[in-house]
Amino acid sequence: MRIAPITVKAATAWVRETHRHLPRVQGGLFAVALFDDQLRGVAIAGNPARVWQGTGRIVITRVSTDGAENGCSMLYGAMCRAAKALGYREAWTYTLPDEPGTSLRAAGFQDMGLTRAEEWDRPSRSRAAAIRPEAKRRWLRRLAAA
Repeated sequence: MRIAPITVKAATAWVRETHRHLPRVQGGLFAVALFDDQLRGVAIAGNPARVWQGTGRIVITRVSTDGAENGCSMLYGAMCRAAKALGYREAWTYTLPDEPGTSLRAAGFQDMGLTRAEEWDRPSRSRAAAIRPEAKRRWLRRLAAA
């Protein structure tokens, strides 16, 4: 299998068709794809929350494969190499609390623990209510020295 660039538009279309629990993604900064004879998976990088923008952090917002062996780890690794080449110092991503994070550990990420389960709605920026706010597990990979 090989890693190749893909447009964010094509990657979001793949995610819409294949992601287990979050089919909708709001754009991205760049994306990579995993191929053999056909497309086997994608990963999309986006900006972190507004408070973290401009701090050398990037968030891997989606990784989705068709079950290709080691596909997720390969995509996480490729995203981190690309982010490092672009000058980012840290890569973050989030999983559901019950997901084991095997691919993330294999790609060099560290478990940072659970986030708070809260709504995205704030007085300064109104958002539609989530179906159910849920804590997420945050993962970190350092790409360069602070």
